[in-house]
Amino acid sequence: MSSIAEIKTTIPSQLLEEFGTLLKKTFASEPQWLKEKRSTAFEKFSKLGIPERKNEEYKYTDVKKIFGKKFTPVHNDIHKIPFKISEKFIDKDSIKLFFVNGWLYKDSTLSTTLPKGVIVGSMAADALFLHRELFQKFLGTSPSQSWTEALNSALWFDGAFIYIPKGIKLEKNIEIVHLYIGNDEILVNPRHLIIADKESEVNIIEHSFALDVQKHIVVNSVAEIAIEESAKVSYYKIQSENKNTFQLNNTYVTQQQQSVFNTCTFTLGSEWIRNNLSISLNAENCETHLNGLFITQDAEHVDNHTQVYHNKPNCQSNQLYKGILNDKSTGVFNGKIYVARDAQKTNAYQSSKNILLSDDATINTKPQLEIYADDVKCSHGSSTGQIDEDALFYLRSRGLNIDSAKNLLMYAFASDVVNTIKIETLRSYINELVQKYLNK
Repeated sequence: MSSIAEIKTTIPSQLLEEFGTLLKKTFASEPQWLKEKRSTAFEKFSKLGIPERKNEEYKYTDVKKIFGKKFTPVHNDIHKIPFKISEKFIDKDSIKLFFVNGWLYKDSTLSTTLPKGVIVGSMAADALFLHRELFQKFLGTSPSQSWTEALNSALWFDGAFIYIPKGIKLEKNIEIVHLYIGNDEILVNPRHLIIADKESEVNIIEHSFALDVQKHIVVNSVAEIAIEESAKVSYYKIQSENKNTFQLNNTYVTQQQQSVFNTCTFTLGSEWIRNNLSISLNAENCETHLNGLFITQDAEHVDNHTQVYHNKPNCQSNQLYKGILNDKSTGVFNGKIYVARDAQKTNAYQSSKNILLSDDATINTKPQLEIYADDVKCSHGSSTGQIDEDALFYLRSRGLNIDSAKNLLMYAFASDVVNTIKIETLRSYINELVQKYLNK
């Protein structure tokens, strides 16, 4: 391995300097294996560099511009929170984790007694020092070759560590709430590790928002989710009120035999979001469902990239992503379904549907199928249009004004995704949030 100083890099010079300082000071007390892991990841990131628009994966999303300013990886600064953190949670009975700029907040509490063996805590404390065997076994096992994952692996400070033991069906939902705050340009790298052992079940809700951010914050988050045999994980992400933040969200899921993964991503009122979701179905009879809804206005930008790898036979996946775009906002959906040579009897479906509310709004969609097996059922589709004028006329003829009629049609369009939520309190919350943004 070459030394940090020898690396030829296309990244901002201050990041190179910051990493050297962090390795010597902040990360000095970590075990040697983890420091080596960080150094290897940073070298990988430096070699990969930050992609330009000519890179096909980032053709419609300019990431280079968000790294053009000077910023620093955030340290554990103490911020006074101007509200009770309980106000920001959706489910009053949930198991709660509250993070400020990527660090578990000192007043965050689990609020409940956990079943025997269940772990819900901090990566920086619980995982690293109390559960090192699990931590070392699963950390960094995702097959990703991305620059975002490498950057996070080098610079993460904290995040959620969740372990559900064999046979435990956790009745309470787990909520992870992120607050981004501050007057400085900072780079935040939250890291989550979620492990669902055999025959276990868990529902996780993750919500991020920014508060009084005066300068841009860059968030590069990674969640690794390991779903063992016959386990079930439902993972909901809400991205709202994220002004002055650039978010690169990376979720890597590995599934074992007869496991089930459900995920829904809701993006509303966020300035710049890139969601990378990669799922590997590594054993037979796996099932995965990906759903997403984004509503954009002004000059907001939302980019959803999904990759589903069918590596074994008899698995199924379904994808449904919907977008409602207004003003000069832009959206991207790039979905890839990969079917390996021996992944016979695969069922894989993908759909992207979008409504443009203005002439200046833009959506770019690119559904992809890469199939090497012959006994499969795979399909993809994409549609983009405006509000149905006939339906609008019908509603107006029934006494609705133009705004009410439009909002009703848009809500009906969005409800296909909203109604996939299995948690009643979350579904009600998202319904209210969608109506709020549709009425703007």
